[in-house]
Amino acid sequence: MINKPPNYQDLKEGSVKTTPQNVQQPKANLFRAKWNLPQAARHCGMTNKEMKLTFFEYLKYNRPDYE
Repeated sequence: MINKPPNYQDLKEGSVKTTPQNVQQPKANLFRAKWNLPQAARHCGMTNKEMKLTFFEYLKYNRPDYE
């Protein structure tokens, strides 16, 4: 039996449309340190740089809630 190499199209993940609704959860999870940046960016369909800029904007308006 000969194993064929995997097809690139089979390995490629589906694209995710970025909407305000699917960006809320990753920002909250980054804020609580439940997710890392690449995981959150992949969930939103953004690049790491876009997610980082979005998260910094989130941090401007949401101060730490611990003492």
